[in-house]
Amino acid sequence: MKLLLTLFLLLSISANAQPDTSGKTGTPSPKKWYEKISLRGYMQLRYNRLLETNDQLKCEQCDRSWGENGGFFLRRMRIIFFGQIHERVYFYIQPDFASAPTSSGAQHFVQIRDAYVDLGLDRKNEFRIRLGQSKIPFGFENLQSSQNRLPLDRNDGLNSAVANERDLGGFFYWAPEKTRKLFSSLVSEGWKGSGDYGVFGFGIYNGQTANRPEQNNNLHMVTRFSFPFALGNQIIEPSLQAYKGKYVVTNDLRTPGVKVKPGNNYTDERVAATLVLYPKPFGIQAEYNIGRGPEYNKITDSIETRSLKGGYATFNYLLKLKNQLIYPFVRIQQYNGGKKHELDARSYDVKELEIGVEWQPIKNFELVAQYTISDRRFEDFRNQDNRQTGRLLRLQAQLNF
Repeated sequence: MKLLLTLFLLLSISANAQPDTSGKTGTPSPKKWYEKISLRGYMQLRYNRLLETNDQLKCEQCDRSWGENGGFFLRRMRIIFFGQIHERVYFYIQPDFASAPTSSGAQHFVQIRDAYVDLGLDRKNEFRIRLGQSKIPFGFENLQSSQNRLPLDRNDGLNSAVANERDLGGFFYWAPEKTRKLFSSLVSEGWKGSGDYGVFGFGIYNGQTANRPEQNNNLHMVTRFSFPFALGNQIIEPSLQAYKGKYVVTNDLRTPGVKVKPGNNYTDERVAATLVLYPKPFGIQAEYNIGRGPEYNKITDSIETRSLKGGYATFNYLLKLKNQLIYPFVRIQQYNGGKKHELDARSYDVKELEIGVEWQPIKNFELVAQYTISDRRFEDFRNQDNRQTGRLLRLQAQLNF
């Protein structure tokens, strides 16, 4: 009996000395940084020629498959790598596999859209610094992902401020932890939010827009204040934003013979106001900006610093049918001014009405139908009297993964 008791005690001690491999108890080993990386993305396929009344009606900044010779078109094909690889370090890299960086007509080049790192300055990451290429905090719709936006293209008025919405620079963002969670939920729960760009933001950046090098010794500055709050069942988000700098109209964006200022440097400054009522179930999204920037003047054949103004209002509704989401929407927009990133800082006068509906039968697929009624004057050195009006039905299928 004593021998059996001794053996039992020895076996018990041996068993207790073995490492716990069950995974049910003990302290789990910390994840490696590469185990914290996530992957997601989306793809958009478009066709714009249904019920088209004028094949000369185009919008280079919106969608280059508008009008004559347009067909099926991959508007975006993006894969996003992101992760909180340290409690104070977050990274985000987004290439687009459907870019068309030149006017040669070639398509489906790979081009960086975002490549940045967020450095938290406190334990909750309420204060953070963003370094790299990212969206410039100017305008709600500019910050809103194309994966979430209802109209197929961003409005001319505010999107003309920053082509592709991005540039290289350094930015400071602040928002309380509670508000950061609200920013996140406004996207994840289908309310069409813009994402987390802080309650307050300030930054300096090159000013020549994404994937283009700096051309002078004058950096742009931008600041934004945005504060979402609940009012009963509704959530309202007002914003104010402004930027200022000097923009260089480079020779590749200028027709020979067009006159420019010495050094090609132009004042580039704007201020904008935003008001968003999230669709619970009825929503409104409205923005307007004024400022000055480069614009082609056909009377003097010159690119001059001229005033600009414009904005939009989108009215939408969220209808839930079991697991399906349906968003009918209407947007009206107007813009008068130049587009600095287009040939000769092309001069625009835009009036447009868009009526559409987005249908999400499942989380991974969306279909948008949008009827556009447009009146656009867009003039440069080669097209000095160019006003086009027309209507067209546009379709987009979107894959989310």
